[in-house]
Amino acid sequence: MASDTLTTGDGTRTGRRRRTRSPRAGLTALAVVLSVISVLPVLWMLTSSFKTRETVTDGKLIPTDFTFDNFVYVFTEVPFARYLWNSFFISAVITIAALFFHSMAAYALARLRFPGREKLFGVIFATLLVTAPVVLIPLFMVARELGLLDSYAGLIIPAVFNAFGIFLLRQFYLGLPKELEEAAVIDGCGHWRVYWNIVLPMSRPILSALAIFFFLANWNAFVWPLVATSDQDLTVVQLGIASFQTQYTSNWNYILAAATVAALPMLILFFVFQRQIVESVKTSGIK
Repeated sequence: MASDTLTTGDGTRTGRRRRTRSPRAGLTALAVVLSVISVLPVLWMLTSSFKTRETVTDGKLIPTDFTFDNFVYVFTEVPFARYLWNSFFISAVITIAALFFHSMAAYALARLRFPGREKLFGVIFATLLVTAPVVLIPLFMVARELGLLDSYAGLIIPAVFNAFGIFLLRQFYLGLPKELEEAAVIDGCGHWRVYWNIVLPMSRPILSALAIFFFLANWNAFVWPLVATSDQDLTVVQLGIASFQTQYTSNWNYILAAATVAALPMLILFFVFQRQIVESVKTSGIK
């Protein structure tokens, strides 16, 4: 709604309103439709996990026979709690190690001057173009030669390096004011102290978002754990759901209950830290 003000010959001001249609109305409607389409599968999984075996495929969103037996079955018939712990431990260690090493590498590539810096960054950035299946067999052979198969180390070490994290942090550090670092150097601080006391505290928004991305990616990891481990004690939650589905092909109520348990921690993590994710995108240096 917009208004125009007119002045008559005797100085009297009169108002005239004209109706305008908001150009955002169509985009808002499209966003609502896409949001519903995105949320509906998750909502259907959640509600179907409380259905019985007879009603799980009835196509209804709201369960007619509400039951918690599916979750009891999941935690009693298979060591699903062990699967959850393995995924949490592996994802947490990878996230902490990745943030520590990536931030140091990104700071060096953004601020330190050394021969071949730009070429080194180009090589790291180029690895983003290489998909995981391409390096799966070479990675398996290297892990086998190093004795990393069927161990936590074999699940953690290959997943620590991520070129996306180094790239995003480097772009963020390039946007930081150099005056703060120069003042610290004048006061006698070395590169390590500048990095630890100045750069890291200013990197909390981007580090928070990357922590969520890394944790989520490794929580959902499937291919590498499938190749690198055969020990049941090292089974992660995604492999646990896959084996559960193989054993109970027609029991979708149990499968959906297991999938719901695996998805809920990530959904809660996202809703708690969604503000940090948005802030990191705004301050990451990507224009």
